[in-house]
Amino acid sequence: MKAQRAVWGDTLTELAQTDDRIVVVDGDLATSTMAVTFANAHPERFVQAGIAEQNMVGIAFGMSTLGYRPWLSSFGVFLTNRALDQVRMLVSQTKAPVRLAAAYSGLLNGASGKTHQDIEDLSVMRAMPNMTVLAPADETEAGAMIRWAADHDGPVYLRLARDAVADVFDDDYEFTVGQPVLLRDGTDVTVVSTGVQTSRTVEAIDEVESAGRSARHVHLPTIKPLDTEALWTLLADADTVVTVEEHSVVGGLGDVVASVLAERAAAARLEKVGLADAWAESGPNDFLLEKYGLSVGRVAERIQRAIGERVPA
Repeated sequence: MKAQRAVWGDTLTELAQTDDRIVVVDGDLATSTMAVTFANAHPERFVQAGIAEQNMVGIAFGMSTLGYRPWLSSFGVFLTNRALDQVRMLVSQTKAPVRLAAAYSGLLNGASGKTHQDIEDLSVMRAMPNMTVLAPADETEAGAMIRWAADHDGPVYLRLARDAVADVFDDDYEFTVGQPVLLRDGTDVTVVSTGVQTSRTVEAIDEVESAGRSARHVHLPTIKPLDTEALWTLLADADTVVTVEEHSVVGGLGDVVASVLAERAAAARLEKVGLADAWAESGPNDFLLEKYGLSVGRVAERIQRAIGERVPA
């Protein structure tokens, strides 16, 4: 298993060997985000902007007008909050081909504190017109997304977790932007997850099925743009849907799925598993996952409870 931030550093370094348009603008976090890998291999295309995230966006936008394909490297919380106005005005509104590599996103940020946790990023970035929002499940999908984003002619927000998770996909996996991925079929409940929480949800569904229940599992690697008809095909016959995300339940995956169900007047009951509308806290990974209901065992409990409370046929 390899952490997504390490996959980003390695993959971008490899791509830059044959694509001289690729540059990285870093916010004094290269050793944490693994932009250091790129910096060591391609120092002439690495810009250390310091702790000046707003300026970073301006630098990247300016470079994009000269034909470069810049990547911004920082913690997600700084890109989606501290530099939000610049992302909105310079990147989103102009459709500039700037990629935001948002490391340390989500709840688990190596005990950096709640100031550095970014559990609202999906809701912020999906509200940005022209922005593609990606949340890979594991190292394989992260690599595939990075390769796709390197050639995409527009803004991209890539949510990258700090720590490695169990693999979901093998080397044959092919990423298609906007498409939901059916990981497992079942009849008692439909579970939709995104990002690295998908890896934990795979294990949770294993527990649910060992208890005699059957679950369909859908992974959403793309939060925006989303093929809603393809997702609806996987939701249409469900009477109970559970969404699972390492993100606030406000504005994230749960609300994406809720809108698809509501627009089609679906009768399915929806259960949103994620962080409540409150600030989280710093701590060890296992402690935080258990406290906020995102551990394998806690997710399995929520899915089983939802099955027990499902809408009668």
